[in-house]
Amino acid sequence: MPGARTAPDAASGGRGLRRSWDPGGPYDLHLSLRVLRRGPYDPTCRTGPDGFWRASRTPAGPVTLHLRRPGPGPVRAEAWGPGAEWALDRLPALLGADDDPDAFVPHHDLTRDAHRRNPGLRLVRTGLVMEALIPSVLEQKVTTEEAFRAWRRLVRRYGEPAPGPHPELCVMPEPRTWCLIPSWEWHRAGVDGKRSATVIRAARRAPRMEEAAGMELDAALARLQAIPGIGPWTAAETLQRSNGDPDALTVGDLHLPGIVGYALTGRRGVDDAGMLELLAPYTGQRHRAARLILTTGRTPPRRVPRMPRGDIARL
Repeated sequence: MPGARTAPDAASGGRGLRRSWDPGGPYDLHLSLRVLRRGPYDPTCRTGPDGFWRASRTPAGPVTLHLRRPGPGPVRAEAWGPGAEWALDRLPALLGADDDPDAFVPHHDLTRDAHRRNPGLRLVRTGLVMEALIPSVLEQKVTTEEAFRAWRRLVRRYGEPAPGPHPELCVMPEPRTWCLIPSWEWHRAGVDGKRSATVIRAARRAPRMEEAAGMELDAALARLQAIPGIGPWTAAETLQRSNGDPDALTVGDLHLPGIVGYALTGRRGVDDAGMLELLAPYTGQRHRAARLILTTGRTPPRRVPRMPRGDIARL
């Protein structure tokens, strides 16, 4: 494992295993990794001047990963916990080494400019399906604020302190624990019965879900959508993170079609069919095209109220 070494006190929060990865060109650590963070108070992720902190549950056990790029050179990583070697073995893939930004061919002035302005954007690949799937299920049909709150509460209550020196990080619960959460705790977290049942069904089949990380896009989408309650939106949002697939475009989103349509044509009210038509020239790279469009901040002016915020915990 190039750049890594063992430290006897790694599990106690001392010096962990280390590895570095050189992107060999422009690279934006925070822009690439921020899709893994579920809100500003995500207990599994923290960002700041000292870099990017991430706690995960790997097949080898929990891990805390600290990533930083102090200059134009390599990204430096340090890992603690039973999953440290697993995480560092896959560090390049996590950071986007398998991604090929040069494969993107712009077909609009907007995407051409966005591609030029964001040369350091890489599509990351965690190799971990459940940690992306569960928060994506929680985000179904609710505001992001509600979903982030539910994720934060459930991970804090049923997860475990992450290994290593960061005092605020938690590792998400293991699959069996998700299945044992009482109905009233889902309710207190603001999660309705449909979403909690979907999480439980997926958790009961966690090994089958994790296999999707090694599948081609169509097969991986089919594997996830075999679980009742997981549709195209949730499957794509998951595989964008676990597989880093450049074509895993989100459909069924409340806002994305309108943003893409307005950014590329200036028209309001574009639906999924219109978005798919506009992005057809980008087939194979449609997710990257959408990510680049979102970096421009070109969104239609609001004419209707935002999606109403609910709180089923008060019912």
